[in-house]
Amino acid sequence: MRPEIPRRLMPAAIVLGTSTFTMSALPGTPSIQNAIPMPFFGTTPFAAPGLGILASLIMLGFGLWWLHRQEAIAKRNGEGFGEGAPMPSDRLATDEKLRERATTAREFDPAEIVHGEVTDLLPPAMLAALPLIMVMVVNLAMSLLILPALDTRFLAEVRWGGTSLAAVGGVWAVITALACAILTVLAVSHRRLPALRATMDAGANASVLPAMSVASLVGFGAVVAAMPAFTVVRDAVLGIGGGPLVSLAVATNVLAALTGSASGGLTIALDALGATYVTRAAEIGLDPALLHRVAVIGSGTLDSLPHNGAVVTLLAVCGSTHRDSYRDIVMVGIVGALIALTAVIALGSVIGSF
Repeated sequence: MRPEIPRRLMPAAIVLGTSTFTMSALPGTPSIQNAIPMPFFGTTPFAAPGLGILASLIMLGFGLWWLHRQEAIAKRNGEGFGEGAPMPSDRLATDEKLRERATTAREFDPAEIVHGEVTDLLPPAMLAALPLIMVMVVNLAMSLLILPALDTRFLAEVRWGGTSLAAVGGVWAVITALACAILTVLAVSHRRLPALRATMDAGANASVLPAMSVASLVGFGAVVAAMPAFTVVRDAVLGIGGGPLVSLAVATNVLAALTGSASGGLTIALDALGATYVTRAAEIGLDPALLHRVAVIGSGTLDSLPHNGAVVTLLAVCGSTHRDSYRDIVMVGIVGALIALTAVIALGSVIGSF
């Protein structure tokens, strides 16, 4: 960063790029948050693309405006980069409490930080971007062209789970896109991977803790939904004025805030109430794609409260504190997302999904 930009703005800038529009609003994003609603609503990663792009522009525009405003204020006040030092990588990799919080909040194990090495052989910019382009292209092709053209009637058979393409197609598209991206990385960067097996082993090991964290949240949601007292909670949530979009947004916001995890809150909310929202949407002619987009954006707002594991980890990595940086995280990660969510609900209620 330039010397006149304070260190305290670094976490907010990272949150803006990783935990706002790219996580919850951008159509086709392969984030787990965007994948969770697909089996419940029978949607694809590109659900409500117009509303998703609009929400992305609001989040990005508001976040950049705030960061530039804070940068200008810091420059006028003569504020420099500041003091502080990032937490050492070895401590990030071995701090079990930090790892538990981080994997629950953002499905990333900090132990991965110490496995990477900087290569001396940098790839051309186009080759470096090729895996990301591959994710978008394959995801789009699978969702809109390839899977719909296949004969998938066999999925209705009991031996195949008695499911349908609408329930599994979105997940298949994301998995295929990510697999193609991995193969692309191997093809264009094999000379930069001297220990391919060790690299694959590290990735597989790092996936276990996040997978178990999400699985435990799914189980927790099922237990909560099975409790007799949950009927009272369900009725209270569904009774919120404004229709299913508003009550769905409130449910995902509240649960994401309580769990400190966008994926955790979204999973619990949809496990418990997903079928109910689908039924209510069908009754009033509401496009499930709109439910999908509202649910995902709603999960990525109040999840960034101070106890969020990703926030704690990010501050440690950047060598900052809640006192110095959290206000800016709130503005770019919560306020901007809430503005975008409000706009999506308002437009979706008036003109529907697009």
